[in-house]
Amino acid sequence: MKYSIVTFGCRVNQADSLVIEDGLRARGGVVADPRDADVVVVNTCSVTASADQGARQTIRRIARDNPRVRIVVTGCYATRRPDEVGALPNVVRVIANPAKETLADRIDVDLGLTTADRYSARGDGACGASSLEPGIAGRTALTLRVQTGCEERCAYCIIPRTRGRCQSRPLHEVLAELRRAVAAGYREIWITGVHLGSYGRDLLDGTTLETLVRALAGWPDDVLFRISSLEPMDCTNAIVDLVADSPRLAPHFHLPLQHGADEILRLMRRPYTTGFYERLVGRIYDRMPHAAVGSDIIVGFPGETDEQVERMLMLLESLPLTYLHVFPYSDRPGTEAADLPAKVSGVAIRARAQAVRTLGERLSTRFQARQLGSRRRALTMDDGSRAITDNYLKLRIPPGRSRNEWLQVVIGGSPGALAGELASARSL
Repeated sequence: MKYSIVTFGCRVNQADSLVIEDGLRARGGVVADPRDADVVVVNTCSVTASADQGARQTIRRIARDNPRVRIVVTGCYATRRPDEVGALPNVVRVIANPAKETLADRIDVDLGLTTADRYSARGDGACGASSLEPGIAGRTALTLRVQTGCEERCAYCIIPRTRGRCQSRPLHEVLAELRRAVAAGYREIWITGVHLGSYGRDLLDGTTLETLVRALAGWPDDVLFRISSLEPMDCTNAIVDLVADSPRLAPHFHLPLQHGADEILRLMRRPYTTGFYERLVGRIYDRMPHAAVGSDIIVGFPGETDEQVERMLMLLESLPLTYLHVFPYSDRPGTEAADLPAKVSGVAIRARAQAVRTLGERLSTRFQARQLGSRRRALTMDDGSRAITDNYLKLRIPPGRSRNEWLQVVIGGSPGALAGELASARSL
């Protein structure tokens, strides 16, 4: 069986796609271009209307380029609009998020594959053994989902309906999976979840995200753990201190602010204020002036005014942030925000989004300029000509390295075109 996986959206989806990939490879699947695959899995996002549209366009293009392909669709859009997705060309099965982990088994059934078929497809007699390793799906780092579901009720968000209630993987299972990943050669692992800060609450055994982070901080192997998106109210002082004090934890935080006006945060039902966010980022910067701190911003929420946008821009300019992800607001049917009055025009939303993106570029340039001349640990990526530092700077390095090597680099070049000079010829 020749397969391809197309992934949209967040790091949780990326982690889910790796699990699917692991299952398909263990069954003898061979990765192929979508134009030549027997089956294509499309793992969708539904955070915005444009995410839905992108998935539809991709599915139609795959079917057009490969008329005999069988397309299996999963993810949040597939969960939210299964009939709509199922009507798209060449879609043979729609699998909701709760059944994602059984997807590889279902593909076997759909294609009528026997054990002999799987051996034949792989061609080397190996079937049933997991084969994830650095470089699979073009990724040097592994993304591991430790939790799914969300029980927050942000006014704009459909994800609680598509991902369901919080479900955490038991700590012993997470640690076993991490040991397996390290044994497979992974040197950087992203820890992710739909609402990562809620990790452990549903286990009712005292496990919390801090419990997990503390275990990562004391990990015996030479591996770097990167904590994925974390809601501001879940980024506790203890977690900040663990990251600051442990070489196993990347000095990198992604803390979605969503808006810079308290009135809009209240309408969004976000459980913090801009003042709280300022203090949190300030504490991180005090402990780790070199840390990367990224954020998400939504523009055009119903009722948003020009004055509130200006206030947000002033706040963002004052914070030591290193990058911004900007999301133009779009109604999600079934959410509270979809029924709010005072909609912002599309023209205004686009203009405001561009203003925030422009500011985000300045923030990135400012951070990169501050890092010039500093010495950082970095992991080689791709063909070995690029590396990513512990504080999330991507840079070019001299040729001659292979993927997945630890290096010490001195950051040079210029903002937007960073280069790393090897501080030591010895990989670490």
